[in-house]
Amino acid sequence: MEKIQMSTPLVEMDGDEMTRVIWKIIKDELICPFIDLKTEYYDLGLKHRNETDDQVTIDSANATKKYGVAVKCATITPNAARVEEYGLKEMWKSPNGTIRAMLDGTVFRTPIHVKGIDPCVKNWKKPITIARHAYGDVYKNTEMKIPGPGKAELVFTAEDGTVTRQTIFDFDCPGVVQGQYNLVPSIRSFARSSFRFALEQKKDLWFATKDTISKKYDHTFKDIFQEIYDTEFKEQFEKAGITYFYTLIDDAVARVMKSEGGFIWACKNYDGDVMSDMLSSACGSLAMMTSVLVSPEGIYEYEAAHGTVQRHYYKYLKGEETSTNSVATIFAWTGALRKRGELDKIPALQNFADALEKATLETIESGHMTKDLALITELEDVTVLNTEQFIKAIRERLTALLEQA
Repeated sequence: MEKIQMSTPLVEMDGDEMTRVIWKIIKDELICPFIDLKTEYYDLGLKHRNETDDQVTIDSANATKKYGVAVKCATITPNAARVEEYGLKEMWKSPNGTIRAMLDGTVFRTPIHVKGIDPCVKNWKKPITIARHAYGDVYKNTEMKIPGPGKAELVFTAEDGTVTRQTIFDFDCPGVVQGQYNLVPSIRSFARSSFRFALEQKKDLWFATKDTISKKYDHTFKDIFQEIYDTEFKEQFEKAGITYFYTLIDDAVARVMKSEGGFIWACKNYDGDVMSDMLSSACGSLAMMTSVLVSPEGIYEYEAAHGTVQRHYYKYLKGEETSTNSVATIFAWTGALRKRGELDKIPALQNFADALEKATLETIESGHMTKDLALITELEDVTVLNTEQFIKAIRERLTALLEQA
C-alpha cells in the first residue's frame, strides 16, 4: 500500500511516562506504516525540558505558530516530589499553560462516544464539547487570611497615580479574602475562538456565566461575547444554520442535563475545568475525551485530555503488563492529521484520520478493549487486551478498512 504523502510538517511534541511509551507504539503501528510522516519534533519530556531550561516548550509553541497544527503527548507538571525524583533545577511551569499563553488559545474538550459505553445521562445522544477559557480567574488569584477585625479593600492605582478604592468587607472576626482578574484581550480571544470553532464544527454555541451576581466581572464576559457575535459572526452563524445564546450558568446546567447534546458549551476557566471533568466522567473517562487548543487566528494543538498515567508507567518499568487506554492519544493524532490534510488540501490524509478513528471505535465495539473500558462497558464477553495488543488490534482493523477503500 503506497504511503500517503504530506506537504507540510506537523509540530510533534513528545511527552512523559506511559503516554510517551504509547506515543511511540502508535507511531510505529498506526501512523508510519501508512503515512510518509513529516513532523518537526520537540521533546517535551521533563528531563529534556530541565536540560533546556524549558526553552524547548517555548520553541515548540513558536513552531506551532509557524506551521499551524501540532500534536502533543501528555506531559508532567512537576510538584515538589517530581523535582526531587527528576533532580530538576526548578519547579518548571505546566507546558500546557505556557503553550496556551503563547497561542492565546481556548481549550475544547469532547467525549468520544462508542457503542457499549453509554453516557450516564441517557438522553445524551451526541457529544457535548466544553470550551474552556483557560486563563486567569481563580487560577491566578491572590488570597489572604484575615487574622481579625479590620477592613479589606480593592485598590487600583492608575499609571497617572490616581487611586480608586472599594471596600470588600468590614471584618469583625477572622476570615479569608481573595482577589482575581482577567484581561479584555484574553476574553475577546476566548470569544473569537469559540465562535470560530462552532462555525467549523457547525454546532450551536452556548455561553454561560453568573452575571446577575457578578455584575461587572462576569457581565464583562457576557458583553464581550455579545459584541463580537453581533459585529463579526452573526451573519456567518445564520448562514450556517447554527445559533448562539447566553444563559446563566445554573440554567445552563439544567438545560445540559435534559438535552440530547451536540453543542458547544463555552465556560469561564473554573466552570470549564469542573464541567469538562463532569462530562468525561459521565461518558467513561478522560481517556475517552479529545482536547484541542484553538487560537483566534486558527492555530490548532491536539492532545489527549488526560495525564501521563504514572501508575502504569511504574508497572511498565518493572516489566509488568499494563492495559493502558490509548484512545484519546490516537484521536489527538487523527485530529492533527485531519486538520493538516484540510489545510493542505490532501483528502487522503483526512480520509486516513477518519478510517483510524473508525477502526479504533470498531475494535472496542467488537468487544476488544483495555481494562478500564472492560470495567464499565455494557457489552458482554469482552476480551481485555494489554496496551500493545489493543493498538495492534486497531492496526488489523485499520488495514482491512484501508484495503476495502
